[in-house]
Amino acid sequence: MFQVIGGRSVQAARLCAPRAAVLVEAVRGRKSRTDPTAKSKEGRIKVPPPVDPVEMVVLKERYSEYQLIMRALRLEFKEEVLRKKYEEETGSLAEERTRQEAEEHRALMAWNDQENQRLLKLRLLRIQKEKEQAEQQKIEAAIQREKQQQEFIQEKEKEILQLQEDAKHFITLENLDERIEAALDNPKNYNFAIDKEGRVVKQTVLQ
Repeated sequence: MFQVIGGRSVQAARLCAPRAAVLVEAVRGRKSRTDPTAKSKEGRIKVPPPVDPVEMVVLKERYSEYQLIMRALRLEFKEEVLRKKYEEETGSLAEERTRQEAEEHRALMAWNDQENQRLLKLRLLRIQKEKEQAEQQKIEAAIQREKQQQEFIQEKEKEILQLQEDAKHFITLENLDERIEAALDNPKNYNFAIDKEGRVVKQTVLQ
């Protein structure tokens, strides 16, 4: 009987299932707890049903046998679960899982190396491009500075030429008398008013 039941059958699973609690109704029918005893049952004395001694012995033996069978089933199932767990941790399944993890690790490391090489090439290209751009910017900045220097020199040369041209009309000791006579001969009136457009709108007459 033990071998037949121990074969992972549906009946064995039902036997090993936890037993549900017995539900007892708090109140039966429509009678409340405070209602008195019915008149038809006032004088009744509850007598337990008779028990057959032979039947009681048979029931006890069967119940003891049932308990032994259920304990054996529980132990067998528990042992099987523990054995599977042990095999998964230290047995062939663990070795297979370790091998798979090692292969996955090697594959990931190879992919990581390839990715590092790819990123290294991209980084070197980017650094080379940035270096070329920096050199180009330096050359352009030097050309711009040279151009500004040439423009500055040309502007200063123009100022010098203009200053030399203006120096021809400066008042010196040699032409002082001549310039005084010219100023007296050609007087200029600077007492005048102009509008927003720069036109002379009012001017006094020289005395």
